Amino acid sequence: MAELIATKAVTKRFGGLTAVNRVDFAVQEGQVAGVIGPNGSGKTTLFNLLSGYFPPTEGTITFRGQDITRLPPFARVGLGMSRTFQLVSVFPSLRVWENMVLSTLRFKNHQSKGAQFYFRRSQDRGVADHCLAALQSVGLEGKALLPTSQLSYGDKRKLEIAMALSLRPRLLLLDEPLAGLSDHEIAEVLGLIHQVKKDFTLVIIEHKISKIVDLVERLSVMNEGRIIAEGVPAQVLSDPAVRECYWGKEEARC
Repeated sequence: MAELIATKAVTKRFGGLTAVNRVDFAVQEGQVAGVIGPNGSGKTTLFNLLSGYFPPTEGTITFRGQDITRLPPFARVGLGMSRTFQLVSVFPSLRVWENMVLSTLRFKNHQSKGAQFYFRRSQDRGVADHCLAALQSVGLEGKALLPTSQLSYGDKRKLEIAMALSLRPRLLLLDEPLAGLSDHEIAEVLGLIHQVKKDFTLVIIEHKISKIVDLVERLSVMNEGRIIAEGVPAQVLSDPAVRECYWGKEEARC
């Protein structure tokens, strides 16, 4: 498999705090990778570096062999990268389908800029079909006309995933997609991820380790801004250093 995204000695400092410390991280095309670690270990900061929300203090990031270290988030989306967030990021004042249109329309045609974007028709058949297909993939097609504020938290999470899927990414970054969900909602979201993972490369951050062990092919463990172990999940989880740094601090949340 070809390397899709990689970092080399990537570092992020916030004043005197080093959140990510000279991390080498790579994901192969078509791979499903997981990143775990205690709170404050640097996982979300690493995601923010990969997706362009933070520029690195040092180091480089490549995507499909192209240096994207200084590219802004929207440019990375245009290259085929999308993500979700720890806290669900949708517009509660809009209807479900309107959230989909906003996420889809801007990137359906990379040449649409400025006035072209604002005056494109949201009712365009191609746009409508594309949005409906994404909603169908997460089981929300029957709620397309509802105000997003009326959705359960689990359905809002599925909507956020649908918005990411509508961009047809090569790489999807999921930041704690099971956070705040009930057991029933966790089962639904996990089923959704298992169903669609074949369509793209996936990297997932998750505290509920037992829920993703059967999902990911490779697991990386971060602690104090560094990757301390990575490999096949069963081997990584039996590593003494992982057990000491992770379960010693986070056992109640696993």
